[in-house]
Amino acid sequence: MQVIRRMELKADQLYKQKVIRGFCHLYDGQEACCVGIEASLTPEDDVITAYRAHGWAYIRGVPVSKVLAELFGRKLGCAKGKGGSMHMYHHNFYGGNGIVGAQVPLGAGIAFAHKYNNTKSVCVTLYGDGAANQGQLFEAYNMAQLWNLPCIFVCENNRYGMGTSVDRAAASISYYTRGDYIPGIRVDGQDVLAVREATKYAKEHAVNQGPILMELVTYRYHGHSMSDPGTSYRTRDEVKEVRQNLDPISSFRDKMMEAGFVTKQEVKAIDTQAKQLIEEETAKALESTEPNFDQLASDIYVTDTPLSFRACNAFTTLPHAANA
Repeated sequence: MQVIRRMELKADQLYKQKVIRGFCHLYDGQEACCVGIEASLTPEDDVITAYRAHGWAYIRGVPVSKVLAELFGRKLGCAKGKGGSMHMYHHNFYGGNGIVGAQVPLGAGIAFAHKYNNTKSVCVTLYGDGAANQGQLFEAYNMAQLWNLPCIFVCENNRYGMGTSVDRAAASISYYTRGDYIPGIRVDGQDVLAVREATKYAKEHAVNQGPILMELVTYRYHGHSMSDPGTSYRTRDEVKEVRQNLDPISSFRDKMMEAGFVTKQEVKAIDTQAKQLIEEETAKALESTEPNFDQLASDIYVTDTPLSFRACNAFTTLPHAANA
């Protein structure tokens, strides 16, 4: 969680320095969600999420340097610098998707593959409270329940959509009940242990009985994206209060210290190591160069068959480069 926090703060800094351009949605404040869920998954389980994906990319196995390099548009990035903030991928991690809610039916499809192949694995399909009102979610729920797909639908409810609080956007903010015929549970998304235990239960249910819905009640410290200061629709005092009383990192740190699992000095050492790691990984990412133009048409299909694609006009074609 500390590495993800430091990574996102570094991304914030570098965006303001214009090293990062375009869309950028930060995950700080929600670290317990991805860390807690991943603690109950195996590498064979799949994850698909929305565009607030940096923390998820890291926890699914992408090194910090490759997450940051992707943000910088550099070759070292996990999508070779061509995806950016919203389109990060890794083995058994299907992104990072830019269209609101569109990853949810895709997640049901991935879960169908698990059922078809009898893998006993699940697909964790994540979306935010803003996407929870999308019609395609309910279509995905219907198919998942009809076919008993091993899918864990997860609503990361950070309490605000793109500038709108949940109670102004939804007639019902009990998102865990939205599955109707799919059972749902509400979880404290700021408690990494609660998220881990809930995911253990949800995975067992999904594998043996079919889909389940989890609502993780969490909070984002930054605005919706870097173009949103995040202060026009909520007060600074509200953000300050959450930081003081509900921060996932400090609250878990306090629990560990109270239980005698770590000392204050050991906690400081973890913080120092995380900070040092981010600085080292940032340097690696900055050393990488931008992708060559001849890679513009690569990685469109996973194939070694020579193909040609139309470029910016109908009279120019680009060769398809073999995938690495």
